Amino acid sequence: GKSETEETEKNGKEKKKEGETEQKVICFSSHDILFIETLAPTDSAPMAEARVESAVPPFVKWCSDFSRVFQYYLDRSVPQPTLRWVGTLAAVLLFALRIYYVQGFYVVSYGLGIYVLNLLIQFLSPKIDPELESLDGASLPTKTSDEFRPFIRRLPEFKFWYTFTKAVLVASFLTLFPVLDVPVFWPILVLYWIVLFVLTMRKQVMHMIKYKYVPFDFGKKGTSVLKLAASHETD
Repeated sequence: GKSETEETEKNGKEKKKEGETEQKVICFSSHDILFIETLAPTDSAPMAEARVESAVPPFVKWCSDFSRVFQYYLDRSVPQPTLRWVGTLAAVLLFALRIYYVQGFYVVSYGLGIYVLNLLIQFLSPKIDPELESLDGASLPTKTSDEFRPFIRRLPEFKFWYTFTKAVLVASFLTLFPVLDVPVFWPILVLYWIVLFVLTMRKQVMHMIKYKYVPFDFGKKGTSVLKLAASHETD
């Protein structure tokens, strides 16, 4: 009787041990959200992956899939600058029609104009400002005998387009909220923006003339900077 009782207890402990699960922690990170899943030691790899996927909320999974698709098409648009800017101009036109139709949101439009002006200045400026930094071999060429160095923008064209487009879309979205339609005498804002644009561009042009560079290549690549430098040498 005693041996049978010991054997029964032993079998019970073995079954209990088999039924216990060893805790393994699998971390799945998506958009700074941490998910922890406890798996049994006998789970296979496909089952583990299925459990991890099932632990992800549907909204997070949708955001991840959307971000992947969006990045795919964004990468494909890099070699298509004309199509990109046509789409952006269409967005600007729709925004202007929206402002004209509602006859409001002038403060939002003014903020968008100031932001775009700031982006334009960065787009026209060199990455290394010769007025602030004088690096050996890194400055723009000032003589025709100097080795040509390509003009590197502070804000690349693709980032300029992408940020510009996002700003237009955000401004268009803000026009859906009447609380942002602050009453203001809009001709003053237009006049102030024009004055600010003229003064800023005048400063930028003077900077180009002083350090002998132009932010665009007309015709053969690499000739614009040298031609401007040569014209100043002959003066």
